[in-house]
Amino acid sequence: MDSLLPDFDAHELIQFVHDRASGLSAIIAIHSTHCGPAAGGVRAGTYVDTAAGVADALRLSRAMSFKNAMAGLPLGGGKAVMLLPDHPATFGSAKTVSAKTAPVKTGAMVEAFADAVEALGGRYVTAQDAGMTLDDMVAMAGRTRFLSGLPGAIGQPGPWTAKGLVAGIAAAVEWKMGRTSLAGLHVAVQGVGAVGMATARLLVERGARVTLAGRDRAKAQALAASIGADEVPATDIMALPCDVLCPCALGGVIDAQAVAAMQAPIVAGGANNQLASPAEAQALQARGVLLAPDYVINAGGMMAIGVEYDARQRGIAPDPAQVERLIAAIPDRLRAIWQESVGSGETPGLVADRMAARLIGRA
Repeated sequence: MDSLLPDFDAHELIQFVHDRASGLSAIIAIHSTHCGPAAGGVRAGTYVDTAAGVADALRLSRAMSFKNAMAGLPLGGGKAVMLLPDHPATFGSAKTVSAKTAPVKTGAMVEAFADAVEALGGRYVTAQDAGMTLDDMVAMAGRTRFLSGLPGAIGQPGPWTAKGLVAGIAAAVEWKMGRTSLAGLHVAVQGVGAVGMATARLLVERGARVTLAGRDRAKAQALAASIGADEVPATDIMALPCDVLCPCALGGVIDAQAVAAMQAPIVAGGANNQLASPAEAQALQARGVLLAPDYVINAGGMMAIGVEYDARQRGIAPDPAQVERLIAAIPDRLRAIWQESVGSGETPGLVADRMAARLIGRA
């Protein structure tokens, strides 16, 4: 299996979903249910080919196993991707599509995906991720019991992710720079989606100087103007001189070229799978850059989703204070990782992976 799927890591299930009536093509990956049902969002988008979609689902589901275990949640790890219609291949049936074709996600596809989740009987619990909307989640709730992140007392996961992220950034700044305040520090935030926007706002409230960049430059400029931040082109953010680089877009943005150009002493961001490969972790450490393992620092949203799902299963109202308590533990978890990294000489990511693997019974 490893030779066919390099990102396979003893996953319990890889399910390919195709619904002819709606045109849905999707992949559901369950990495581990050791700690509970496999929980992780569904993202909708386009991929170079089907193999790229499978690889994304496998990597992200493994990260969710580790994230949920390290967050102390009674949940395993899973992830799903919906391959939108301008995807150039669908499960063995090649097709040619114009590069100008806009990706289309229909309500029928969303409902068909919900049916696939329901058919797994609770083994996988889904939630909102990139390319999906709150309206999609509400529509899915009418067809499956096994999802979280709905409107209610807890709210959307993005702001909770941002809360944990800012707490983790503060811990990183204290660890690396000996500073107990974010006031006056320069943080470069890449990405102006739900997490990037909320993180930037919180950082400005804490007195930090923030520089923003996003693929949608008009959106980044509007946000910068509204909160008193700076804005630069997306191509410039990785090499920007700053105190903290905070990637909050999609994964794989820190490659060899980015490491070579980087001028920040700290990388602490909300994106999943920020490193293009393990080699970048070593390169960052060799340069003295402190890395906050992504699935540890960005766990706030999943904590909110986990609390909401547990409460709904028990028929009670979710308690936001419980999410706050879980988020408050993120800085101590990061400090434990960095301390062991200093003692062992291993990268923080490797230390975190080993801790998480023990928690899911894969020491």
